[in-house]
Amino acid sequence: MSRKATSKATGSDSSQKNSGAGPSGLLDRIDGPQDLHGLSEQELAVLAQEVRTLLIDTVGEIGGHFGANLGTCELAVALHSLLDSPKDKILWDVGHQAYPHKILTGRRERLGTIRQYGGLAPFCSIGESPHDIMGAGHASTSIGYAVGIKEGMRHAGPEADGKVVAVIGDGGMTGGVAFEAIGHAGGLGTPITVVLNDNGMSIAPNVGALSRYFNRIRLNPRLWHARTGVEGGLKSLPGGIGAAFERLGPHLKESIKAFWAPGLWWEELDWAYMGVIDGHDVRALREALREALAAERPVVVHIATVKGKGFPPAEDGGLEGMEKWHAAKPKSIVNGLPASPASAAKGRAGAPAVAPPQYTEVFGRALVSECERDERVVGITAAMNSGTGLSILQKAMPERYFDVGIAEQNAVLFAAGLSLQGIKPVVAIYSTFLQRAYDQIVHDVCLQKLGVVFAMDRAGLVGDDGPTHHGAFDIAYLRCLPNIVLMAPRDEAMLVHMLRTALTHEGGPIALRYPRGEGTGAKLPAEPRAIAIGTGEILREARSRALGAEASRSRISAASSARVALIGYGTGVGKALEAADALSEHGVAVTVADARFAKPIDAGLVAQLAAEHDLLVTIEEGVLAGGFGSAVWETLNEAGATPRILRMGLPDRYVTHGKPALLHEEVGFTAQRIVERVKAALAGREQDAPQPSEAIRT
Repeated sequence: MSRKATSKATGSDSSQKNSGAGPSGLLDRIDGPQDLHGLSEQELAVLAQEVRTLLIDTVGEIGGHFGANLGTCELAVALHSLLDSPKDKILWDVGHQAYPHKILTGRRERLGTIRQYGGLAPFCSIGESPHDIMGAGHASTSIGYAVGIKEGMRHAGPEADGKVVAVIGDGGMTGGVAFEAIGHAGGLGTPITVVLNDNGMSIAPNVGALSRYFNRIRLNPRLWHARTGVEGGLKSLPGGIGAAFERLGPHLKESIKAFWAPGLWWEELDWAYMGVIDGHDVRALREALREALAAERPVVVHIATVKGKGFPPAEDGGLEGMEKWHAAKPKSIVNGLPASPASAAKGRAGAPAVAPPQYTEVFGRALVSECERDERVVGITAAMNSGTGLSILQKAMPERYFDVGIAEQNAVLFAAGLSLQGIKPVVAIYSTFLQRAYDQIVHDVCLQKLGVVFAMDRAGLVGDDGPTHHGAFDIAYLRCLPNIVLMAPRDEAMLVHMLRTALTHEGGPIALRYPRGEGTGAKLPAEPRAIAIGTGEILREARSRALGAEASRSRISAASSARVALIGYGTGVGKALEAADALSEHGVAVTVADARFAKPIDAGLVAQLAAEHDLLVTIEEGVLAGGFGSAVWETLNEAGATPRILRMGLPDRYVTHGKPALLHEEVGFTAQRIVERVKAALAGREQDAPQPSEAIRT
């Protein structure tokens, strides 16, 4: 492939650091991308810096994706200055680097609402703007979209035609689906442009006049077709000369191309390659893009950018600085510089002095302990070492840590291979990202009954990252698979026990789901213990109480004699305990159970609860269709039991972004809503209660 560059991307036109000075006012005149078309290149460079300053000031105050966006300011300006969006299509892979694009496409005034409930989406969203061509949030998808869009334009006719550009990062390029689309586009000859935004590489000294000359040769359609014709003509020369050239030609041609074309791999797939271009030089970007857009073939423009450009702690902090400032926390930047820890904590009012540990941290530390206990245990991540807690293992025992890149399918296959050799792999992947490896889970792990552990962080509603990242579906999409065990901890202590359970389980694959954020404050066990597979636990026994004043005013006349069982799964247990306290004040006798397992269900426990209570309520932070509540109903139905069951969970729709508490309120996943639904059910009014949850009478 390409030869790596050795000099740093400086961005001669707009490389100045953010000084905290106010913008010159160009940005105030930009209400849409067409407003960029009349600006000079010098003005465009100034505009890019104004966009960067706005990002630092705004995201530093409210929080959000940060470093990657600072690296794409010049690129967004250059693209929109040349293209006629939305007729021309710009596709931003993942979308976490698309804030500058949002600013330039009429959403500048709403930037302060991004990732907030009711505000701008954290990634590109078709419903938010006609300039957001595709919904995004998961990596490596933009090139496939681009090929389909361009071929769709060709099919629809000239009136639908337009330019198509996909912007993908070097990280996104590690995903196999991106390579599939590259091969497809090369085979079809689809005239699209891919901007490879490489923020892990600097610029080579030989990027200059000679490189630009070769770019022009490869991209000029007449010369490109002429080269093919000349090669054919030489091969047909008489006297054995043509035959000799044909034998020598491929070797000679590849040797020459390997010398001057760092994008040889792309060329072999029938793509033209341009690069490496300084991604912070507006003039260089526009020149390269203009030539790429005029080509009659697929073209990749390889640019080098700096993640965190213009923000010294990220820009000058090396890989550690880039990773730290991938996202900014609220109130983390003041006057263009990192806020002091004291002022940042003061700005985030309401935070406890000593918070419980994050589930992610608890998992990471527990995995290190398990690796120390058993030399066969290893950890696998798909480019999310910090997000999954595996960075703790990476530092403590790097030889037991594997990162496969943004390649979830390969992560599961890799784990399957390890398992066949007697290793105990723990695949730590967000619930939403594990969806990308579904065939491998079905075909290569469950069918073979291999001992792979799936640790699914971010289960349930994750908050600000929204519907692309909510872990809403894993219970349903895994429960239908034979040979797998599913479990979920009610707190961080149970998470430690369940990891031990998973790693001592010998009967095939096993998966545990746990939420994002802080634990409940439960004391962590000194020595984890394995839990018997498929067993639940009663946490609170139903006992009658005298009716209080509030209960006497309620309309549930049967409350004093009603017995209700709340069965929680994972985070549903906490909601059940909270609701039980409130229901007891209404004279309802409440039992609370922790199911612990969604597969296999503790059939004996649920049968007992059904027999001893008037109403069974299942509570889960996952979709109802095919979820934990469905498992309870199916288990009882197969046993011939006919209890009344009320299921509480997530609705049959994609839930928006916002703080988890707000989202829980919106979908009814709160203790108050559980109480209301139970009261309505006992009073015979449940049928009038709105969704998202569902009542079932067997």
